[in-house]
Amino acid sequence: MLTKKGAATRQRIIDAAADEIRERGVGAATLDDIGRRSGTGKSQLFHYFPEGKEQLLMAVAEWEAGQVIEDQQPYLGQLTSWQAWHQWRDVVVERYRRQGVHCPLGVLITEIGRHTPAAQAVTRQLLEQWQRQIQAGIEEMRERGSISRDVDPVRASAALIAAIQGGVTILMSTGSADHLEAALDLYLDYLRADAPSYS
Repeated sequence: MLTKKGAATRQRIIDAAADEIRERGVGAATLDDIGRRSGTGKSQLFHYFPEGKEQLLMAVAEWEAGQVIEDQQPYLGQLTSWQAWHQWRDVVVERYRRQGVHCPLGVLITEIGRHTPAAQAVTRQLLEQWQRQIQAGIEEMRERGSISRDVDPVRASAALIAAIQGGVTILMSTGSADHLEAALDLYLDYLRADAPSYS
């Protein structure tokens, strides 16, 4: 169990590693650079991450995954009206537009996720948590009569996650959020189509 000071030091190292990855990529981000940026020595780095760089990268991935969900609150957890859905949509677009082509989580998943079971687990946990909250919003809106009963909440929420990730991948490649915005807007149009009401 870390002390408050120890937890702060560990988080400072994670923040520094995330900044290095944003600026230079996973391959170019060395422990020496992360140590300089965080104001910690090699002994401290290995105290908190005894398995070295890969363990630190996983900590960055876990922290960034948590930020993905946190940045979408409170709207993601309250998708009970069309206003809330549109506010959530704007938050998602703004988050990724602000992040631009530099997405530490995306880079980590791309570079180590396919080869590291732990990274795959982080990604899977993030997507499942994200999808569950979207699914809950769809179910609530169906109960209110604002979304058609023909919409399957499980498949619809899974499709939305896929659409967002596709848009984010294109944004990381081009710097443009146009595809992400189009995917979200068309998805909301789909949810509202044939609904009994528009409350």
